[in-house]
Amino acid sequence: MGFAFKQFTIEQDRCAMKVGTDGVLLGSWAKGGTRILDIGTGTGLIALMMAQRYPTAHIDAIEIDKEAAQQAKENVAQSPFANRVNIVNIALQNYKEQSQGKLYDAIVSNPPYFENSLKNPDKNRAQARHTDALPFRELMHNAYSLLSDEGIFSIIVPNEAKSTIEYEAIVAGLSISKMVHIKTKSNKAPKRLLMEFRKQLSVVEITTECLEQDDSTKSQWYKNLTSPFYIK
Repeated sequence: MGFAFKQFTIEQDRCAMKVGTDGVLLGSWAKGGTRILDIGTGTGLIALMMAQRYPTAHIDAIEIDKEAAQQAKENVAQSPFANRVNIVNIALQNYKEQSQGKLYDAIVSNPPYFENSLKNPDKNRAQARHTDALPFRELMHNAYSLLSDEGIFSIIVPNEAKSTIEYEAIVAGLSISKMVHIKTKSNKAPKRLLMEFRKQLSVVEITTECLEQDDSTKSQWYKNLTSPFYIK
């Protein structure tokens, strides 16, 4: 069954990773540009969100899983943004050569993040969730090489991945410029991190936001962020 947003619908029966809060957060929050790369697009959700938010942008979206890439192509073809979103079935590690020196104003990724946990027996779901196919080090180094000098790289990761991501960013030559700690409610510990990186050093802007109010309704911040997409 598809997931309907205001301007497009995501079919996801052939994708290991379904539409979820992480993808919606990143697609609503990340900065864009005229050339955008979505790494590990899955259903094509974030690529389509960026196309909606940035009407003059061209988006390349890469996906290692063949079935997911095909479904993303179909989702894009049925959207109003079909002429601006290009889905490529390829691993990030092989994409730089194919891109022929193309650099991006903005790169976004909701990457695999499990490093040492028990793997799902479904190999496609395991690939989508575990860092084996795309270790954080390779993600950061490849993002650096594909980013323009003034470009911005945005990701969402679990809070416990913070130290690893920060280290790999430094090794790759990237600097953190923004970090948003995401809580479900104000009395809970942060579960996710929205992180923005640049090639230039900058003052780091750190904030904390909640998805829900204490009565379990959506927070004003979350409603404002996602209102261009959610129907309700």
